[in-house]
Amino acid sequence: MRERSEKCVVTFRTTAGAMAMEAACKAQGVPGRLIPVPRSVTAGCGLCWAAPPDSREAVEELVMKKGLDVDGIYAIIL
Repeated sequence: MRERSEKCVVTFRTTAGAMAMEAACKAQGVPGRLIPVPRSVTAGCGLCWAAPPDSREAVEELVMKKGLDVDGIYAIIL
């Protein structure tokens, strides 16, 4: 069983928003990956971006810089 750890999770209203986040993060070298939204968080499209907690600032800057359509940004244990 995998060890649970804190993650920075970004949720989206649409799948297109999730895909745009993935492309922007890969282009800018921001760590993370798309995963199914955890049950403890609700989101419209069912996908979220999970990143290490120490990259939260970079994630937030990227969201603002690129004008990405996000639903919320959370710190949760996964």
